[in-house]
Amino acid sequence: MHRYLAVRPKADEAGTQLLCFHHAGAGAMAYAGWRHRVGPDVSVLPVRLPGRETRRREPRITDTGRLVEELQQDLGPLLEKPYALYGHSMGALVAYRLALHRAAHGLRPPLLLLVGACSAPQLPSDLLDRGDLETLTDEQLIAAMADEESIPEALLARPDWLRSTLDTLRADLLLARDLRAAPVRPLPCPVEAFAGRDDRMVTIPQIRAWEHCTDAGFRLRTVPGAHFFVRGREVPRAVGQSLRSAAPLPTG
Repeated sequence: MHRYLAVRPKADEAGTQLLCFHHAGAGAMAYAGWRHRVGPDVSVLPVRLPGRETRRREPRITDTGRLVEELQQDLGPLLEKPYALYGHSMGALVAYRLALHRAAHGLRPPLLLLVGACSAPQLPSDLLDRGDLETLTDEQLIAAMADEESIPEALLARPDWLRSTLDTLRADLLLARDLRAAPVRPLPCPVEAFAGRDDRMVTIPQIRAWEHCTDAGFRLRTVPGAHFFVRGREVPRAVGQSLRSAAPLPTG
């Protein structure tokens, strides 16, 4: 049983395992529907960080080193078979740090790191770099994130629901800041980055800067939608196509 997975992987399932990391304040449900959209030969495994959904009673993690160690300990055995990582917004930083950790320890790298709606980790962030992030009131935090359009409109329309997620959101922002603070090194696997055409939070040049995070090839793709295009149909289909072209051919 894997604490970090929202679904149980099938031991006999062939193809590429796709581990999906959610954005700040969200959970594994961000990837609802992906299993049916990525197409054949890809097994979608949404990752759920502690402090939300079925793990809501667990302490939230704001330290990169601790999170990566836990992910490797829990998911490492799965990653001995062909796999890829997709991360959306904050989740892209988590996926990158896990891939970097495995590379540093001589472990099998992903076939492909896929990132969406996230500026490259070496770039500054107006929201995360502000010195008062820990002391912002709930109202100030909501206003700061609304200004950057980093809260879904559906959540802004339900203030009671939004307030119930603020503790998780605040912890995730502290984690995202820590994920950006660590040294940036190139990965030994290709990186494919997705940018939303209407994303006002992250610009295309900021996403293109991921090309400096790999020694093995880079591709930038623009897709319809704003910052939360992860909920649409186009990205999972594009991810599935990329993985089928990147997957190693069967032997024997």
